[in-house]
Amino acid sequence: MSWHPFMAALPVGIYTCDATGRVVRYNELAAELWGRSPDLAEHHAYCGAYRTYGLDGKPLRPADSPMAELLATGKALRARELCLERPDGSRIVVEANLNPLLDGAGQVIGGVSCFHDITGRKQAEHSLQQILQAMPVAVYTTDTSGTLTFFNEASAELWGWRPEIGVSQWCGSWRLRHLDGEPMAHDQCPMATALREEREIRWGRAVAERPDGTLVPFVAFPTPLHDAAGSLVGAVNTLLDVSEQQQAADIGMHMAAIVESSLDAIVSKDLNGIITSWNPAAERLFGYTADEAVGQSVLMLIPEGRQDEETTIIERIRRGERVDTFETMRRRKDGTLIPVSLTISPVRNARGRIVGASKIARDITSHKESERRIRVLMREVNHRVKNQYSVILAMIRESGKRSSDPAGFELQVRERIMALADSHDLLVSADWSGATVCELLRAQVKPFADSERITLSGPPLLLHPNAVQYLGIAFHELATNATKHGALSVKGGRIVVDWQIVPGDDGIDYLELAWREEGGPPATPAERTGFGSVVLQRITPQALNGSSEILYGDSGITWWLRAPLDSVVARDDGDA
Repeated sequence: MSWHPFMAALPVGIYTCDATGRVVRYNELAAELWGRSPDLAEHHAYCGAYRTYGLDGKPLRPADSPMAELLATGKALRARELCLERPDGSRIVVEANLNPLLDGAGQVIGGVSCFHDITGRKQAEHSLQQILQAMPVAVYTTDTSGTLTFFNEASAELWGWRPEIGVSQWCGSWRLRHLDGEPMAHDQCPMATALREEREIRWGRAVAERPDGTLVPFVAFPTPLHDAAGSLVGAVNTLLDVSEQQQAADIGMHMAAIVESSLDAIVSKDLNGIITSWNPAAERLFGYTADEAVGQSVLMLIPEGRQDEETTIIERIRRGERVDTFETMRRRKDGTLIPVSLTISPVRNARGRIVGASKIARDITSHKESERRIRVLMREVNHRVKNQYSVILAMIRESGKRSSDPAGFELQVRERIMALADSHDLLVSADWSGATVCELLRAQVKPFADSERITLSGPPLLLHPNAVQYLGIAFHELATNATKHGALSVKGGRIVVDWQIVPGDDGIDYLELAWREEGGPPATPAERTGFGSVVLQRITPQALNGSSEILYGDSGITWWLRAPLDSVVARDDGDA
């Protein structure tokens, strides 16, 4: 193949120089890129272009051109970029690859340059940099070694200084710290990890220390960049200053602005309801991948009976209205329904025309469950409070019948309400699940005697909240009487409480509990029935659907209670 047909067939500009740098051959595409066809009879040093410039816009001397470097060193040059000016004043950016021409002895006798127009690519890179500069969040890029290649003004503002491009590595922060304040080496930052492991990192957290000592907590989203062949070429990182959000404990709400990193499902659709974008959170929420969802109607997410919502939404979006947060139901891929809150806003093109809608969907299943639990709890609290009112009213009524002394009446009511409060505290600490017999006894007897003077024995039983309250009143009256008149009024006196579960003749299990005083003075019935006797003989047994008996002995009283187990014990037994 002759030289000229070969050159003409190449899809790039090509020219050769002799050892002195004089252009000796070129193809038509080279002439087209130069904007002229130089006369080979004239001496054109190193390049046939009208004028050449560096990418910084400064004129490039012939002696500093890539071809001059090739002829001087004899070494091939790759991907050299320079700007060519044509005679008509237009300029293009080209990328050149140069190789030396050698004679049989290996001496350089010339060079060949293959170059092509990369103006479009450079313009795209410039446009991308302009976009990144305009972004309100910090964005910077690195090469494969982690060396900074670009950062926008938002990055410099976050860092509090301007690192040196081509020198600083991993992150442009002056210094880095972990969230606990400990120093962080730059090669331990999220960007370094992303490049080292070639994986995206989401919500990487660190603290940037500025030269003035200011600490700025941020979250990072480094993403490795690959070429068409899949080879790593660098990485891009987005940093978000979360100082205010961290102080307000509301970082997640502000993160939602970054769609790909959002914890909420963000879906966009056109005005026909066709899904056009689908973020990872939407896949987690609805179960469809982006490939499955994009291009499909949004109606696939809306259960029957609610599809008129979509008509209303599209009508409002067409009018340019934002649909404020509202709660509804949506359908997952597996057919299950989930409660969600939706916020929908119009999407406009560059001319301001509404072309679709952006929807933020949040799973509120846990929120709805919490609401349900609160409602159940409020009903339970209401029921318990009403029971407490009934007990207190009965206590006041019975105490009032048996007291002619206002001061004594007040003291008795106060002590009994305090005893009721002790039982209530046990229930609150156990989320109203109940209290064990031992816990209740110890709480009611504690104000009157040391635990060494009380012996407890019986199987572990968790008392029902109702039983806790009424047994608590009974134990309080028994302990009060023992302190004033019984075993706890003398040295050496003791209280023995035991309980057991026994089967009844009717096929029902019963709780049998006995309070016995030992070592106390002889007990005799009071001439006048007091409130304590009413509690022990009527109020407590009736509340538990059981029966009771008071025995008077030589060393104190014995109170015996028998009640159906189901009226006393909660559903799940606890440890005594």
